[in-house]
Amino acid sequence: MAKRTSKFLEGRRIDPAPITANTTLAELVDESFLAYNGARLREACQLFTLKMLEPDVTVGLSITGALTPAGLGTSALIPLIKAGFVDWIISTGANLYHDTHFGIGLAMHQGSSQISDIVLRAEEVVRIYDIFFDYSVLLDTDAFFRQIIARKEFQKTMSTAEFHYLAGRYVHERERKLGLKDKSLLGAAYEYAVPIYTSSPGDSSIGMNVAAKALQGNKLAFDPSLDVNETAAIVLAAKRGASNVKTRSGKKSRGKKAAGLSACLILGGGSPKNFLLQTEPQIQEVLGIDERGHDYFLQVTDARPDTGGLSGATPGEAVSWGKVDPDRLPDAVVCYVDSTVALPIITAYALAKHAAREPKRLYDRRGQFMDLLRAEYKKSKRR
Repeated sequence: MAKRTSKFLEGRRIDPAPITANTTLAELVDESFLAYNGARLREACQLFTLKMLEPDVTVGLSITGALTPAGLGTSALIPLIKAGFVDWIISTGANLYHDTHFGIGLAMHQGSSQISDIVLRAEEVVRIYDIFFDYSVLLDTDAFFRQIIARKEFQKTMSTAEFHYLAGRYVHERERKLGLKDKSLLGAAYEYAVPIYTSSPGDSSIGMNVAAKALQGNKLAFDPSLDVNETAAIVLAAKRGASNVKTRSGKKSRGKKAAGLSACLILGGGSPKNFLLQTEPQIQEVLGIDERGHDYFLQVTDARPDTGGLSGATPGEAVSWGKVDPDRLPDAVVCYVDSTVALPIITAYALAKHAAREPKRLYDRRGQFMDLLRAEYKKSKRR
C-alpha cells in the first residue's frame, strides 16, 4: 500500500532552474527566492503586484529610515507614484526634507562610514552613514523652505497634506526651471495629487524652519486633528469604494461592485507605520463606525517583534487592535530585509508584471471623503 503524502508536502518543490545571463529580475524573484527571507521578499513582490494593485484597492505607503537621501525617492518611489501604484503617503519629515535637495538641484554623494566624523566636521561634510553632502546643502534647503513658507498661501493653519502639496508645487517649479525631471518625491506627489502626511511635523528640519518663522510672526501652523481625520476619511472612502477611479462612463472600475479595499505598504516602522494603521481604530474604536480593518499588510523591516516596539509589531498583533481585517491575515507579509534592498526589487517587479493604474488623485478629493466620514460619524452611537 502506497504511503499517503502528507498535506505538509503540498508546497512547491524546490528545484530551481540555474540563473543565467538572460534571467530577468522578475524571473529571479519568482524562481530563485524560494526560502527564508528570500521567500518573504518573493511573497512581498507577489502580494503587492497581484493583489494590492487591483483597481479597487487604495494603497497607503509609510516611509521611515533615510530612504530619500539614498536616492530611493528618485529610483523607486517616484516611479511607483507615476505608475499609479501608491495613492497616499505617511512619511517622516526628514525624508521629505532630504528629498527636497534633489528637487532644487543640490548634490548628495556616496561616501564611507569609516571616515572620521571629526575630520568630516572640519571639512563641513555631513554624513548619513555612507552618504556625504556639503553643509551648505542644509543651509540652502533651509533657505528654500523659509522663503516659500513666508508666502501668502501658507499663512494659516493647515493639514500636513496641504502643506506638502503647496511646497511640492514650488519644488516642482524649481525642477522645471533647472531642467530637472522626476527628481523630487514632493514634486511628483504634487503633480499626481498624492497626499503626503507627516505624523510628527516638528521632528525634522522642515518643522524646525516653520518654528523659526513663527518667531517672526509667520502664521503657518499644523493641525494634527486634520491629519488624523483626513487619513481616516481616506481609508473609509477606500473601504466604501468612494476612492475607486471612475471610468469615462461614470461607473466604478470594477463594474457594479461598490466596496473597495485598503492596503498598507510599510517601509520600516516607527510613527508613520502607526499613523497609517491607526486609521482603522480611529474609524472603529473612536468614531464608532462599522469597519473591520485594513485588507492588505506588507511590511519591510529589520525590527524584531519580541522587544515590544511598534516597528516590530506583527500583523497578527495589529488584528487585536482592529487595524487589520482578521479574514485577510493570510495575505499579510513581513519581509525582514533592509528597505534599500527590498524597495528597488519590489518596484522593478511590479513595473515589470503589472500595467500602470489610473492615478486616484486623492488629494483633490479630500473634501468629499471628509463629508463621508462626517455622515457616517453622525449616525454613530459613539458621539
